[in-house]
Amino acid sequence: MHSYSMDLGGRTLTIEAGKIAKQANGAVLVRYGDTAVVVAVTGTKTPREGVDFFPLTVDFEEKMYAVGKIPGGFIKREGRPSEQAILTSRLIDRPIRPMFPEGYHNDVQIVATAVSVDPDNAPDMPAMIGASCALSISDIPFEGPIAGVRVGLIDGEFIINPTVEQAKISQLNLAVAGTKDAILMVEAGANEVSEETMLDAIWFGHGVIKQLVEFQEKIVAEIGKEKMEVPFYAPPEEMVAEIEEYGAQKLKDALMDANKLEREENVAKVKAEIAEVFLEKYPDNAKDVAYITQKLVKKIVRRTISVDKIRPDGRQLDEVRPVSCEVGLLARPHGSSLFTRGQTQILNVLALAPLREAQILDGLGAEETKRYIHHYNFPPYSVGEARAPRSPGRREIGHGALAERALVPVLPSLEEFPYTIRCVSEVLSSNGSTSQASICGSTLALMDAGVPIKAPVAGISCGLITEGERWMTMVDIQGLEDFFGDMDFKVAGTHEGITAIQMDLKIDGLTPEIVKEALEKTHKARDYILDEIILKCIPAPRAELSKYAPKMLSITIPVDKIREVIGSGGKVIQKICAECDVKVDVEEDGSVFISGTDIDNCNRALTIVKTIVEDPEVGAIYKGRVTRLMDFGAFVEIAPGKEGLVHISRLDVKRTEKVTDVVNVDDEVLVKVLEIDDKGRLNLSRRDALIEVEGLTPENEISDAPRRPRRDDRRGSNGFRPNNNRPRN
Repeated sequence: MHSYSMDLGGRTLTIEAGKIAKQANGAVLVRYGDTAVVVAVTGTKTPREGVDFFPLTVDFEEKMYAVGKIPGGFIKREGRPSEQAILTSRLIDRPIRPMFPEGYHNDVQIVATAVSVDPDNAPDMPAMIGASCALSISDIPFEGPIAGVRVGLIDGEFIINPTVEQAKISQLNLAVAGTKDAILMVEAGANEVSEETMLDAIWFGHGVIKQLVEFQEKIVAEIGKEKMEVPFYAPPEEMVAEIEEYGAQKLKDALMDANKLEREENVAKVKAEIAEVFLEKYPDNAKDVAYITQKLVKKIVRRTISVDKIRPDGRQLDEVRPVSCEVGLLARPHGSSLFTRGQTQILNVLALAPLREAQILDGLGAEETKRYIHHYNFPPYSVGEARAPRSPGRREIGHGALAERALVPVLPSLEEFPYTIRCVSEVLSSNGSTSQASICGSTLALMDAGVPIKAPVAGISCGLITEGERWMTMVDIQGLEDFFGDMDFKVAGTHEGITAIQMDLKIDGLTPEIVKEALEKTHKARDYILDEIILKCIPAPRAELSKYAPKMLSITIPVDKIREVIGSGGKVIQKICAECDVKVDVEEDGSVFISGTDIDNCNRALTIVKTIVEDPEVGAIYKGRVTRLMDFGAFVEIAPGKEGLVHISRLDVKRTEKVTDVVNVDDEVLVKVLEIDDKGRLNLSRRDALIEVEGLTPENEISDAPRRPRRDDRRGSNGFRPNNNRPRN
C-alpha cells in the first residue's frame, strides 16, 4: 500500500493506493480530515459496436453509515440517489470528461463512495481529486491529472474548502476545477459578488489546484500504469474531399436559418442527399459517409461564426435573441410567468405554503430542511419529440439546482417572509439556454406572487469557438451553437453582482482572458434583460399576496413558554387550530408561525398565543369564549388557561336582568380587561368593549368597576346565601 499526504486548506489530504479494489483499473482511498471516499475506475478494453460517442458514467454514492445514520423507510437501505448525490456526480463529470482523447469510445465508469463524512470536510472535492488520481494511475487513456477546490469569501479574504460555520457567513461558495495550466469547470453561488471578485476567487483557487496536480503527478510517476493505445479513426481523405466539395455549400445554406425546426429539416434533407449520392459510389462506407457529413456540419458552423462572424440565426456576437415576457397567466397558483427568448420558452409557476411544508433532506450534509425548492421539467414536446415521459434525469435536477442557487441570495429572510416557496420551470419550447430562461422567468413569478425579493435576477449564457490560438465568445447561445461550440458559460445575477455560475467545457481548459471576457459580456447582457424586459414587465413585487395564498403571521416567544402554547399532549395548540381554522408551527427556538386562508383568523390565533405567553393587558380588548354562566355574570376564556369574570352589570350597554338574556355557553364575545387583581384574576367587561369597538351608547351608567363577589355573597343552587357565620354545635 502506498500513502501520500499534503496540506490542503489547513487540513491533511491523504491518498492511499494499492490496498483496495484491486480488480478495478485504478482505485484510491482519499482521506480529508475524518472524511474518507473510496474511488474506483473501470474501463472496457474495446468500444461497443456502433457507439460513436464517449460513454462516461460518474456515480457518487452516499452511504448513510458514513455519518452514523440508518436509512429511513421500511427497507432500511439506500435507494435512489439524493439530489445532492446527483449534483456531486455532475460536478465530478464536467472537468473529467474533456480530458479523454477524441475518438476514445470505450465505456468508462467512475464510482466514488463516501464511507466516512465529517461535516466540516465535504466529500465532493476529495471525490473529484480521487477520480483524477485513480484515472491517472490506471491504464485508461486519461490526459490528466486535474483537481478541484472550493473557495469561500469572508471579510474580503479567500478561504479554501470552508467549514460549515465558515460557509454560513461566506459571501461566496465557488467550486473550481482545472489542470495546472487552465480552468476546466466553474460552479458558484454568491451573494451578488462582482465580476472582479469572482475572477480573483477563480485564480486563487487555481493556484491551489496547481499544487494538487503536482501532488498527483508524483504519485503517477511512482505507481502509474502504462496507458493503453487508442486507435484513431480517420476516414479516407479522398472521400472527405469529395463530400466537402459536393455538400459544403448546400449544408451552409441549410444551416443559415433562424427557425430551429426548419433548419433541422433542411439539414436532414441535405444529409440524406449526400448519403444517397456517395453510397452509390462507396456502398460499403456508410459509417464513413455519416461521420464525414457530421464533421462537415460542425466545421461549417464553427468557421461561419469564428471567421465570417455570422451566427446561424443572423445575430451579432453580442446580440441577445428577441425576448418577451408576461406575468399573472394563471389564476389559482400564487404566482406565474411566461418567459420567451427566441425559440426557448419557459412557463414558471409558484406556490407558497407554511414552513411545515419545507423539504426534509435525508443525506450526508449539515442541512436538514430546504425552504426554497426549485424544480425544472423538460417534456418531450419541448423539442418536438414524441416519447414516453420519464422522471427527472440528472440534467433536469442540475438545471433546477442552478436556478435555485441563483435566486436564494435575493430571497427575503424567514422573519420577513415566513413561507416555504416552490417554483417550477416548465420548458414549453427549447432551443438553448433553458436553464437561464428559467432563472429569468422565476424572478418574474416570484415578483408576481408578491415575494419581496431584494433584487430581480437574470441569467444569460456565453459560448466559445476556438480555432488554434484564435478564439471568440458570443452571448445567448442557441442549441446549435452549444452543440458544436466549446463552452456553455452560464452566469446569473442582479445589477450589483453575480449570484450563480455554471460552466460546461468541451476543450482542455480556459485562459484568464476568455473567462474575463465571458463575465463582461454576460454582465452587459443581463443588465439589458433586467432593465428592458423584466422591470418593464413588472417593476416591483406585488404589494399583496394572491387571495388564494395562505396568510402567514409569526411571533417569537420565550423558549420556556413553548410548553404553555403546545399544552399537555398538544391540547392547547390543537384547540387554537380548531377554533381559528389555522395551522400553528412552533420551532425549538421559540419561533411561532401561524398560517391560514383568512387573515382575521390568523390574527385571532396570534392574539391567543400572545395572551398565553404574556399577561393580559389592562385596557386591551380580546375575543373570548363563554365557558360558564352564573347568576351574577359569565366567565369568559380569552386564551387557554386565561379566564375572567364579566359581571352581569358589564354584560351589555343596557340593564341586564338575566345573564342568559345576553350570552350563553360557547358564545364568542368581545371583552375588555378592566382589572387584574393581586391574585391574577381578571375582571372583564363586554359593555366597555361594545362601546369602544362598535360605538354603542350606554343606557345605564356604572360609577365604579364591578367587584368580584365574596364567597359569602354567592348564592347556592336553591337561591339562598349560605350562612357561613352560623355557630357550630
